[in-house]
Amino acid sequence: MNYEVILTADFKKYFKRLFKKYPSLKDDLLKLIQKLELDYKIGIALGSNLFKIRLLIESKKKGKSGGARIIYYFLSPKNEIYLIHIFDKSEFENIPKDKYLEILKSIGPFS
Repeated sequence: MNYEVILTADFKKYFKRLFKKYPSLKDDLLKLIQKLELDYKIGIALGSNLFKIRLLIESKKKGKSGGARIIYYFLSPKNEIYLIHIFDKSEFENIPKDKYLEILKSIGPFS
């Protein structure tokens, strides 16, 4: 099954900031999107159809564990995957789940 991957405005804002630091991030993200288009379950389930996945940042040279984290939401009836947040693992250990739920409420299909 194929899924449509959609980048939210919040995701784009945080992505742009990280892209300035890590030039390979765009290509790294495109590789991940190709995988997500085939299987939305490749991330770790956080509940409420939220998932977290590790992203290797080639230009960072730290492997997946030191790379970025992406939080995404799977909207089942439409087979859509919403990338809602990206953060550098070295800047934040974790972000509380209620923060993601807050972001979900602020974007179209969920409000």
